[in-house]
Amino acid sequence: MAEPILLYMTCANVEEAKTIARTLVEERLIACANILGPMTSVYRWEGEVAEDEEIAVLLKTHRDKTASVTKRIKAMHSNDLPCVIGLPIQDGNPEFLTWLTDEVG
Repeated sequence: MAEPILLYMTCANVEEAKTIARTLVEERLIACANILGPMTSVYRWEGEVAEDEEIAVLLKTHRDKTASVTKRIKAMHSNDLPCVIGLPIQDGNPEFLTWLTDEVG
């Protein structure tokens, strides 16, 4: 069975998050996306400490789709260096994990 993974991504705004999420679902690269409310991100960029409001997005897919998902996000994202990181799904509802597999193949 394929390894399920949860990808974490941030976007500049809700519209960007929805556009990317919908595209990834339509292209069967992810099974589902959860778009979370605004949050404040504090980070160092080009030698300066920056603070921005961002939208967090959780993407559910398989590990073998990570490179394709990341490539697609980079092509659509407004940031030069979009945050895309993966967290393995260790366990979960077996029926949900089967659905996830069915959706992304």
